Amino acid sequence: MRIAQLANFVGPTSGGMKVVIEQLGAGYLAAGHERIFVMPGERDRVVETEHGIVVQVQGPRLTDQYRMIFRPWRALDVLDQFNPTSIEVSDKWTLSPAGNWASRRDVGSVLFSHERLSDMLAMWVRRSFGVEAVVGAMNRRLAKNFDTVVVTSQFAADEFVGSGANLELVPLGVDLETFHPSAGSPADDGVLKFCYVGRLSHEKSPQLAVATVVELHRRGHKVRLDLYGTGPDQAELEEIAGDAPVHFQGFVAGRDQLAQRFAAADVSLSVCPAETFGLAVLEAMASGTPVVTSNRGGAHELVDATSGASGDPHPIALADAVESLMPRLGPELRVAARKRAEEYSWTRAVQQMLALHERLQDEGRRGRA
Repeated sequence: MRIAQLANFVGPTSGGMKVVIEQLGAGYLAAGHERIFVMPGERDRVVETEHGIVVQVQGPRLTDQYRMIFRPWRALDVLDQFNPTSIEVSDKWTLSPAGNWASRRDVGSVLFSHERLSDMLAMWVRRSFGVEAVVGAMNRRLAKNFDTVVVTSQFAADEFVGSGANLELVPLGVDLETFHPSAGSPADDGVLKFCYVGRLSHEKSPQLAVATVVELHRRGHKVRLDLYGTGPDQAELEEIAGDAPVHFQGFVAGRDQLAQRFAAADVSLSVCPAETFGLAVLEAMASGTPVVTSNRGGAHELVDATSGASGDPHPIALADAVESLMPRLGPELRVAARKRAEEYSWTRAVQQMLALHERLQDEGRRGRA
């Protein structure tokens, strides 16, 4: 098979979506298939790499980290050039016309749903009124344009109820070798150490993580929060932190270094109620670090009673969840967190995706016959 992956918002400091695309792409290559990755870049460029052919389509910079392909026909020209047997689109915006391109050519098409549009739009516009109707229409259009919509959690699937989408549930995986308890352990100094790993932007809810630690600090606990990531909300987060022991460590480039940061924390805070999966949750637990998360969202589906705790997406409720977890902190909980992460492997995710692409390719052949 020749599988084309397409995505916007992929840059040097990208997080979860970039990891997913890279891990799946590596799996496709390892299984003997061809892989083309189409992404925005500073200029048009085609590079042959050990990870397959990477095609950059010139796109303007939206933020310091991200670019976007604003002229989708440029990406479709790339598909015409490389003639994939199926496509996998990780974008619901300007790259969604690729679904129609595939349909006209009897090429299988997959939309990889990395986020819930309802939650994302509500967070960006800071209100929910009117969002559901708009998102419902968008999801019905996307369901019609693509053969299959891949979701990574039941929370992500729920958004497509009534859309007519052909859904495929594919839980993601975690690099169990890189993220491992042997990467480190928390210092036994009487300070409860938290970490937050993710973009410092309100769609990821870092404000909730900071406010939770501020609340614990107010209650008299000796705490420390280290945030690993960059984004436009740092000044706001610094204001929320006030004089609480909150430290902004910036982006961590190496996965090995990130594993060390996870393993050195007592608790990882992944509290965004809009996450459709939560790779940072699995990476923390694979490192032996229990997780506190919101009781809503895809991340909550990963954290069970043996591997962490959850609460309403509010600082007081999440601080209560942390306090409920504190008596259990120690080696047994870290072993349990690791065991929970071991239930999720990239091998299984790749196998599911390859089976889907093979099925779509067979259906395309029948359509052309």
